[in-house]
Amino acid sequence: MAHINLLPWRAERRKQREREFFLQLGAAFVAALLCLLLWAFWMGQRIDNQNERNAYLQGQIKQLDEKIAKIKDLEKVRQRLLARKEIIEQLQANRSQMVHLFDELVKTIPASARLTGLKQSGDSMSLDGVAQSNSSVAEYMRNIEASPWMGHADLRKTENTHGDSRMPYVFGLDVALSKPKQDENANAMPLLPAAGGSAAAPANAAPAAPPAAAGTAKPAPAPAGGGAAKPTAAAPTGGARP
Repeated sequence: MAHINLLPWRAERRKQREREFFLQLGAAFVAALLCLLLWAFWMGQRIDNQNERNAYLQGQIKQLDEKIAKIKDLEKVRQRLLARKEIIEQLQANRSQMVHLFDELVKTIPASARLTGLKQSGDSMSLDGVAQSNSSVAEYMRNIEASPWMGHADLRKTENTHGDSRMPYVFGLDVALSKPKQDENANAMPLLPAAGGSAAAPANAAPAAPPAAAGTAKPAPAPAGGGAAKPTAAAPTGGARP
């Protein structure tokens, strides 16, 4: 009978368990709320960091776009300079072509023909002229094709004007221009100076004069006043001069 508890202990234990449950539930809610706040703060920091990185990348991309635009402009300038350089090189290579062409025109034209017009366009030339007959035109075409500075010649027109002049035939030629191989090689490979910096002696240099024989007289040059030159005798070899 001493160990029998007649008090309502079950109800008190139930209330105590309910209090412990609500305390644990509140602690879990607070812990969950703290975890949620910490996660939100961490995600906010990550978002801000990513936004800063995006802003930095956008700035770098903008700078690269400006540099690309400048590079494109420089590329256009480079293309224009290269085109100008090619034109200058072409003019430099063909600077003597016109002189040779005029020389060849004088050499190739026969006496029975005469030129009235000349026009050059790139590597072709148009010739207009008059001739005594068609044979003169054919001879002129053969002379042109034999020239090293001119190539194939096409007959554009030939007609007889039935005039009273000495050259009644009017003709037109289209001539393809060419360049001699020797001239191309001379332009491609300029002459280099001799090794060691010394100039080579000319092949046709006059040989040295032999020494004067002993006892021979050497005439002196005439004076500017017109007087007679006085002959002077060379001293004999080995002799003493007074």
